[in-house]
Amino acid sequence: MGTLEGHLMPGMFFLIFSLYYSVLMSLALLRGQRFLKPPLPPREKRGHRSWPSVPVEGVMKAVISVIGIMAQFFYPPGENRLMMVDWEDPQRPFLFKDSWQHATMYGFFLVSGVVDILSQWCWARQNIKLERAAEALAFHVLVLLMASHIENKGTLEIRVHLLLIVPVILLGLVLTIEVWAPDQPPLWVLSNWLLQLCVVMYVPPSGQPWKGDNPTDLAFLTIFFCWHLGFGAATVATVYGLCSLWHHHWSSWREAPGAKYQPCPMGSSSEELEKFRAGAELQDGTV
Repeated sequence: MGTLEGHLMPGMFFLIFSLYYSVLMSLALLRGQRFLKPPLPPREKRGHRSWPSVPVEGVMKAVISVIGIMAQFFYPPGENRLMMVDWEDPQRPFLFKDSWQHATMYGFFLVSGVVDILSQWCWARQNIKLERAAEALAFHVLVLLMASHIENKGTLEIRVHLLLIVPVILLGLVLTIEVWAPDQPPLWVLSNWLLQLCVVMYVPPSGQPWKGDNPTDLAFLTIFFCWHLGFGAATVATVYGLCSLWHHHWSSWREAPGAKYQPCPMGSSSEELEKFRAGAELQDGTV
């Protein structure tokens, strides 16, 4: 598989999930949620219908990862790069290094997807920490693979991968922090921005005859990476703005101003009733 095809598939993989997380994060911030994704109740309280609780994110990870693995070994049609060692050669050389590195990357994201599915669909209780740990592990493995992927590469490709390693390392650290300090909105924004940087750097620049032995080309590559920092932030802000328009339009359409439902306390305590009445009067006075 060529360099363009080998990088286009991971770029599309990160593009899909960066946009998905951008929408998820934007809606969580607009709604004032404490959780990026509300935790699921125990299995006995979910009801009898299991299909609506299928973890879409985990299924997406698994399906895209399987497609990526198959493409690494069997695309274009008729190719077969599944052999790891040439047993007919007395030197026993390893074969198809790039394909196996990309397949290993997809494999760990496949593990992350399977963990999501097991935790959210199969187990009695959701294990959020294990889900986040599996996702963080996938990015740490990606850093290790990229560090070895640049061996015997051209100067330009080495520079591209070194620049890409920076946001991947930071993203892996942020995801690791979220295992122990979950549901921190600043970390949501930071991880989403770093994921956007993985997208733009994985798609190679086209239309320009880049030369690895030209210092000017290498300098402009770093300049464009700095532009990517702003482009990633602009993408996150744009998605947030679109979600804000949709959220406010949808909220105004669903309910009239001042008609927000409030559950009435069922207890007999007069103190609770007074607090509820005072809160309702305050809300009416601010409309």
